[in-house]
Amino acid sequence: MAITSAIVVFAVVWFLVLFCVLPFGTPSQSEMGEVSPGTPRSAPANPRMKRKFAITTLITIVIWAPLCLAIIYGYINADTMNLYKRFGPDS
Repeated sequence: MAITSAIVVFAVVWFLVLFCVLPFGTPSQSEMGEVSPGTPRSAPANPRMKRKFAITTLITIVIWAPLCLAIIYGYINADTMNLYKRFGPDS
């Protein structure tokens, strides 16, 4: 696995984890009792993005390291991802 492949895998996993982490622990403006004019009541009041980025990075490292090892040692390769070969008409 080349370094660029590892970086791409890290970026993809990071964004997937970010979209899973974003909704947790974010109170809406209606829950806080102060709705800013021009925003919906469901808009986040205090999103704490630095904290969410840090949590996302930690979770991503935990997922990314075994994933990279599985790719390096051959547990995941192009043949294991070929679903047509696995579930196609000749299977």
